[in-house]
Amino acid sequence: MKEKVLIIDFGSQYTQLIARRIRELNVYSEIVNYKSFKAIDSSIRGIVLSGSSASTTQALHPSIQWNFPSNLPILGICYGAQWISNFFGGKVERIHAREYGRACFEILQESPLFKRTDKKSIVWMSHGDTITYIPQDFQILGKTDSIPIAAFSHRELPIYGVQFHPEVSHTTFGSEILKNFLFEICNIQEKWTTKEFIEEAIEEIRDKVQEGEVICALSGGVDSSVVAMLLQKALPGKLHCIYINNGLLREGEFESVLKTYQSLGLKVQGVDASTRFLEALRGVTDPEVKRKIIGNLFIEVFQEFASQFPNITYLAQGTIYPDVIESSTIEGMVIKSHHNVGGLPEKMQLQILEPLRKLFKDEVREVGKLLGLPSEIIDRHPFPGPGLAIRIIGEVTPQRIHIVKQADAIFIQALKEQRLYQEVWQAFTVLLPVCSVGIMGDERTYENVLALRAVTSIDGMTADWAKLPYPFLTEVANKIINQVKGINRVVYDISSKPPATIEWE
Repeated sequence: MKEKVLIIDFGSQYTQLIARRIRELNVYSEIVNYKSFKAIDSSIRGIVLSGSSASTTQALHPSIQWNFPSNLPILGICYGAQWISNFFGGKVERIHAREYGRACFEILQESPLFKRTDKKSIVWMSHGDTITYIPQDFQILGKTDSIPIAAFSHRELPIYGVQFHPEVSHTTFGSEILKNFLFEICNIQEKWTTKEFIEEAIEEIRDKVQEGEVICALSGGVDSSVVAMLLQKALPGKLHCIYINNGLLREGEFESVLKTYQSLGLKVQGVDASTRFLEALRGVTDPEVKRKIIGNLFIEVFQEFASQFPNITYLAQGTIYPDVIESSTIEGMVIKSHHNVGGLPEKMQLQILEPLRKLFKDEVREVGKLLGLPSEIIDRHPFPGPGLAIRIIGEVTPQRIHIVKQADAIFIQALKEQRLYQEVWQAFTVLLPVCSVGIMGDERTYENVLALRAVTSIDGMTADWAKLPYPFLTEVANKIINQVKGINRVVYDISSKPPATIEWE
């Protein structure tokens, strides 16, 4: 059983970032929601309590049962630190001015947590409460200009708390603080790598599937492609791949991607089900309904294909961790359903196999490189399972699909020609359900508005809009307006995630 750090999630937007930072240090980490946390096992070498948008001053604040062994290291971050203080008898109060952003942190007492850091440094704050009274048996380790208890520890037990976020890059010595917690306090070893993941994943796949066979749903993206390569290594002769044209792919994508898969030696069959999908989407405008329709139809086609092979027992999908997070509920609220985790029928004949469910996108790409995938797949921008259906706001029609395909092809080709494609995480066009007045050839037009979207990101959990050069945007907009019939206005989306999501629907 491999060593790991368990992160108990109280609902912070930074929880996944904590997990990523720990994994970057070659230590395996897992996230568990505070509501489902019950006990720990012998593989856990440390616990991190995440931040939260909630407040410990509320009567029904997120909480857990303290059933940790006394020698198990604990690190509370922001809300996690306030929860520790509250639990042990300290005092947490609301503050008049919410503290958000950079602050100057000063170490008041030496501690293993702050080895190899400066006495004064910049940290990132994001809280509306503060600890005003330290519990008995605890000591203050550091302060900021505005709060007297910015870091603390138990005098005898390995329990630590910081009211800032070491996982955020704005915290100067954040990585060093996490290293100290892992290696100085938890005494955990740097063992988790993508190479080790591949070995474990292959073993798990074999144990789970045993004598059965697997159908793998390929999308052309890196996630499902990595799954297929893993399965091919784990189950030679037992993998059947299907690549479905749902009518919502990009220009020329079905033919080119199918050719790439065949060159990799994958046993793949292309299925054109575009008419079936477009018929089911006729008249539908709600994005969640679109996703569910597409997800259910994918499963139907998979099961029909699988019926040709009596030994198929599993459907493999390229579900990754951000898909799981966004499709899960946060205090009862779904952000959006990803078709591979949110659109499955209640009665499904095949069991689901998701080898990448715990990985972030950049980790998946590293696995893909080790498995020998070509750069055109590894470096390909993420493409949503529902395809262009969620890049067409409103009803999906053949005419509107044609418009988006043409515009998207112009945008992506221009990015590649100007060597900007690798500079952005994801880029695409969105057809809006609005028309605007324009002038073409001295004549009045009343045609569609198209949005360009390009973002920078590491793992897709957070993203910033890409600062593409103005001359480039001008050239792309002009090409689209001149070459794509039905578009007379192009706008550029400058929203970040959060508060927006990367895709519009």
